[in-house]
Amino acid sequence: MPKSFYCASMGKMSRKLPSVESIWPRYKGISRGTDHVSDGSQKESIQIKTQKQSIQIKMNCFHSLSAEFDLEVHVSDDCSSCYGRGGQCVPGETGKFYCDNAGKSLDTGRKRLKVIVIATLSAGIGVLMVTICCFKRQFSSIKIIKFWKKETLTHKSVEAFLKNHGPLGIRRYNYSDIKTMTNSFKDKLGQGGYGGVYKGKLQDGCLVAVKVLKELKGNGEEFINEVASISRTSHVNIVTLKGFCFEGSKRALIYEFLPNGSLEKFIYKGNTSNVDHQLGWETLYKIAVGIARGLEYLHRGCNTRILHFDIKPHNILLDENFCPKISDFGLAKICPREKSIISTLGARGTIGYIAPEVFCRNFGGVSHKSDVYSYGMMVFEMVGGRKNIDVSVDCTSEIYFPHWIYKRLELDEELGLQGLLNEADQEGARKMILVSLWCIQTNPSNRPPMSRVVEMLEGSLDSLQIPPKPFLSSPPRSPVDSSTIMGSSQYDSVS
Repeated sequence: MPKSFYCASMGKMSRKLPSVESIWPRYKGISRGTDHVSDGSQKESIQIKTQKQSIQIKMNCFHSLSAEFDLEVHVSDDCSSCYGRGGQCVPGETGKFYCDNAGKSLDTGRKRLKVIVIATLSAGIGVLMVTICCFKRQFSSIKIIKFWKKETLTHKSVEAFLKNHGPLGIRRYNYSDIKTMTNSFKDKLGQGGYGGVYKGKLQDGCLVAVKVLKELKGNGEEFINEVASISRTSHVNIVTLKGFCFEGSKRALIYEFLPNGSLEKFIYKGNTSNVDHQLGWETLYKIAVGIARGLEYLHRGCNTRILHFDIKPHNILLDENFCPKISDFGLAKICPREKSIISTLGARGTIGYIAPEVFCRNFGGVSHKSDVYSYGMMVFEMVGGRKNIDVSVDCTSEIYFPHWIYKRLELDEELGLQGLLNEADQEGARKMILVSLWCIQTNPSNRPPMSRVVEMLEGSLDSLQIPPKPFLSSPPRSPVDSSTIMGSSQYDSVS
């Protein structure tokens, strides 16, 4: 059966027709009358007379046009289905109507598919982001908790050390004091793996160098080592620690200010920064003697033995008169005199200056003789004006300087050193070479203690003998040749 649709746009229409007089106001002789029809009804009529004709309009026609009526349209099932899908009847070329819904259905399907895909992707991305945020928050919480625990343990370790050792004879500063004395860290003197060094001034006008530690290794071992070791010392060849700061995560060490900086700036001939600051042989000799005296004091002059483990030119500071002072005790170890042998679980020191026994126990026990080896390697660099291992030299035999200089001594040849102006310079240079060769002996027992080193340097050249040739060089340099290696250690009793 065809379905019926009510046309809302056509139904219940009504309007008020205007009067004849308003339509034809120009016509005269308008008369109104009543016509009688056969069925007994009456129809109102209007006559309009003109010169040629009279027009009679039947008013029942107006009533018919103004009456209310319903419009009923009959459509097929196909048209009804097309209409339900949003289609539209369109006349074709043959005169028949067809449903124009194919394109719209395809577009509608594509739109629905697109909406579904976008909704699915949005939901998936939302779930993924929520999951990532949850994991990130949990991971951050774990890191914060671990960091807090580490900081808490470090803080407790350092505070326990400071409490157990009682008054250290040095002042403890607040971090606000550190900022004030450095003028908010305005003048930076240097940078290292530990942090930065800044120039400062105390309230009494004394200049200081403030070493700000960026982080603590282990449980604050490096900070404790530095404070504990230097606070026990008082020697002209040891840098003076004037105070420290330990406030929350802020750590700093306040040293005396040494205007000439480190020895490293003055000994390497290839260094462009020291072109106008070449040190004479007399000054180099005095520096070597001063460092030896400083190490002798650390090994024998203190109440407890202090092993430095990082002797190198960078850690030797020079005052205005080029008096050397040993600094940077971050890797130092304090041990009683009867416990001079240290068993290490890892290497300590800087590559190029580390004694063989420090990185391989087969060469012997680690002791104060390890500092002696580092001292010998450093003095060799002072003499040669170059790194001990230099791959840039022309001759292969000159790559390792100690071996090259030892061959010269064996053959009684000229040492080939520059700047030797007189006999005193030659004697001082020869002493430094012979002493260094004794210090870098592979077997620790063949190395002299620092007290003997001082005697050899200050004694007669004729009393010095050429030592056996070291059969092992220092560990080869790597791209991190200036890095410092640190490992844990414990004390072992001497048998």
